[in-house]
Amino acid sequence: MSAWIKMIKDEDADEELKLALDIAKTPHKTVDNVLRVHSLRPSTMKGHMALYKSVLHDKKNTIPEWFQETISSYVSIINNCSYSFDNHWKNACYLINNKEKSDKIKIALSKKDPKQVFKGKELALLNYAEKLTLNPGKINKSDFDKLKDANINDGEILEANQIICYFNYVNRSINGLGVTTKGDIVGYYKN
Repeated sequence: MSAWIKMIKDEDADEELKLALDIAKTPHKTVDNVLRVHSLRPSTMKGHMALYKSVLHDKKNTIPEWFQETISSYVSIINNCSYSFDNHWKNACYLINNKEKSDKIKIALSKKDPKQVFKGKELALLNYAEKLTLNPGKINKSDFDKLKDANINDGEILEANQIICYFNYVNRSINGLGVTTKGDIVGYYKN
């Protein structure tokens, strides 16, 4: 476990924390540090996990999973959050399943120049992600209209908006508490 904040060990957990830890388990049957930092307040761990699952792993989402993870990775790059980037870029690569394509995307996102590899709906969503992350107070109706002009439906706009908002929240939580991947299994998917 690695963070600046105290994290309660599993063996010292009370019943409420044990329940929250069970809910927070990954497919690897571990609990990542991003959630363990909530151990002093299990209710926020449960809330964080519910938000994460509803935003990123809901089967009703229509944005392809690889692109959900790409949006997540881009927001994390913009916020300089290596923890989220390491995890979610690994997920994106797994889902893209094409090393050459993944490498090109990573270079473009790292340069904050997604137009190198994206166009249309995907580029519009990444541009929206950048502006909402860097200048949330400057978002206006014309930004929304650009998404509609790119043939993105309201449901997809909401999905992207929630991914962007969630990662702005979690990046700040991670960076603010000094969370690292030490002891974590990086990435959501089992190989």
